[in-house]
Amino acid sequence: MENSQTYEEILKAINEHLKRSGRKYYSDFYIGVSENAATQLAKKHHVGRRDWWIYRAAETPEIACEVKKHYLDLGMRGNTAVADNMKKMVYCYAVTPTTTE
Repeated sequence: MENSQTYEEILKAINEHLKRSGRKYYSDFYIGVSENAATQLAKKHHVGRRDWWIYRAAETPEIACEVKKHYLDLGMRGNTAVADNMKKMVYCYAVTPTTTE
C-alpha cells in the first residue's frame, strides 16, 4: 500500500484535486472508504482511467472515516450506512452518467 497520510494531508490532496476538476458543487462528487480503492473505483463505481478521481491511504481507519464524514457534511454523495471500521483507503470521484453510485 502507498504511504499513509494524516487527516490534513488527505484533505489538502483532495481539495487541490477538486480545484482542478472544473466542477462547482460538492454534490458533483462521491466520497467513499474502501480496503482497495482502485478496485472499488473500477469494479463497483465504473470509474474509467480518464475520469476524474483520487484516492489516498489514511494512517488509520478512523482518519479515513473522518475524511469521508467531512466531505459528506459538505454535500458530497456517499454511503453513510456502511461500517468502514477497518478500511483505510479514501477515494473520491466525479459523478458522471457512466459512473455508478
